[in-house]
Formats: sequence, C-alpha cells, structure tokens
Amino acid sequence: MKKKVTVVGAGHVGATAAMRLAEKELADVVLIDILEGIPQGKCLDLAEAAPIEQHDCKLIGCAGEYSEAKDSDIVIITAGLARKPGMSRDDLLATNMGIMRDVTKEVTAVAPDSTLIIVSNPLDAMCHVAFEASGFSKNRVIGMAGVLDSARFRAFIAMELNVSVENTHAFVLGGHGDTMVPLPRYSTVAGIPITELMSQEKIDAIVERTRTGGAEIVGLLKTGSAYYAPASASVEMAEAILKDKQKILPCAAYLTGEYGINDLFIGVPVKLGENGIEDIIEIKLTEDEKAALDKSAQAVQGLVDDMKRLA
Repeated sequence: MKKKVTVVGAGHVGATAAMRLAEKELADVVLIDILEGIPQGKCLDLAEAAPIEQHDCKLIGCAGEYSEAKDSDIVIITAGLARKPGMSRDDLLATNMGIMRDVTKEVTAVAPDSTLIIVSNPLDAMCHVAFEASGFSKNRVIGMAGVLDSARFRAFIAMELNVSVENTHAFVLGGHGDTMVPLPRYSTVAGIPITELMSQEKIDAIVERTRTGGAEIVGLLKTGSAYYAPASASVEMAEAILKDKQKILPCAAYLTGEYGINDLFIGVPVKLGENGIEDIIEIKLTEDEKAALDKSAQAVQGLVDDMKRLA
C-alpha cells in the first residue's frame, strides 16, 4: 500500500517539500492551505511535471479541508506567518501558536497514527504547541532544525575546503536560532575531523555563518526566506521514517532528562525509523559545549514561558 504524506502550508517551503516527496516517489502527497486555489494550482502544476520527472505519485491540493489527509503516515507542518513590519515578537508568537494549534487538531483528527514533522517558526516553541494539541507520544512529534542547520554547516565546510559535500558530516545541536550549537569536534570530511583540516579562525567563521545562515539568505532575498534547504531537510526526515531507515539525524526532540534537560524540545541526535524517534543519542560534550547547549535550552524555555503568558 502506497504511503501518504500531508503537507500543511502551500508556500515556498511546503510546495517544495511536496515536489521533493513526489519526485523521490516517497508517497502520495496532499497539500493543504487556507488560500483557495493555491494548493490546487501547485499540485496540478506538479502533476503536469510528473510525465517529465517520471513518477506516478498522486498530488491532491485542498483549501481549508482536511479530509484528504485521512490516514496520512506523516504530516509536515509549514503553516504560519512570517514577521511583518510593525508586528511585535509577542504578536507573531501568539498568531503562530493559534495557527499551529488549529492545524494540529485538524490533521490529528483524521490521521491519528501519523508522525508530525514541524517546520513552522519559531520552531522549538511550535513543537511544544503541536505536542500538546496532538496528544501524541513524544516520539511522534519532531522538529526540523538540526538537519537544516547541519546541512548549512556541511555546505560551508565543503566550500571552504573545496571538497564534495558527500564527504562532509556535521552536527548542530540546540535550539533553531542564534543559540544553536555547531560541534566542530564531531564534524568531519571523509572521517577526518575538520579541526585537523583548517585553522580555528576558519572554523569559528564557519560556525558563525552557520548560526546566521537563515538571516544571510533573508538579507539577500530582501523579501522572503530560505525554502529549498528547509524543504529538503524535512523530506530527508520523512524518508527516514517512511523507509524505516534507522537513520541518525539531528532533530528537535522532547527531552525528559537526556543531556540534563527536562520537558523541552531541543535539537539532539536521534534515530529515525517507522515509529518516528526510535532513540535519542547522547554524545559526550565538553564543559564548553554543555554550557552552550544549556544556554540554548534556556532560550527555548524563554519562548515556552512566553507562550504560557500569552495563552
């Protein structure tokens, strides 16, 4: 029986994720958005590309209607507003909280056995909203952050050393934002630690560029933000689950004591398989790395506390 993935939000990230899912022939795709015509039009466009790309995945677009999401294996949620001029941080947080809560209740009502992949920002905070609204076990609510941040880290390493990105491996832990924790000690090229391949000055520059990778793209685009890499990151996670790959990827997971952190979604290495998060991998951190992770956790906790205040 063919798998089904629902993508909520037909903007750049959601539509690109739908395209990647179909072209990889991972699943039939349902694309849902609040705007009439947008998901239907994008799905028709993608369906017309199918004879060229040579896949037979079905693509269904729906506006404000969730019945087609019935029995989805995975739901990728990208819905939410970007911050607009004059909008306070609290306004944005409150608005996206409401959107995430409503969307989660809609999709979990028709797909109670699905796994949720959260892409909406502020990501770590939105994971908490989806977790509470869904009532799902913690292994079936996963945030997409570390895969994207690690991909950026890998891309910058490959650019600096002029090597294939396929040779690079990197880990970024912590919240999705300025307090993320890239780990050069665990980042390699063909198994060789990058600490042996470039100077500390170069590593520090790449770490900082990784932390501000999203802002760099926003600055270049002027209007809008990154979408190709975020979409690819969410689809890599979906593929690992759909194919039960038992693949270790850095994702936002709900921690209950791991790394000394409780009741918080934080980016850590996890093993992804058919049950969602099959295992949380605890790696040894230096005192400085642990302090940086704790600082990142405090930033996420601040967002969670703000949501409680705004609720």
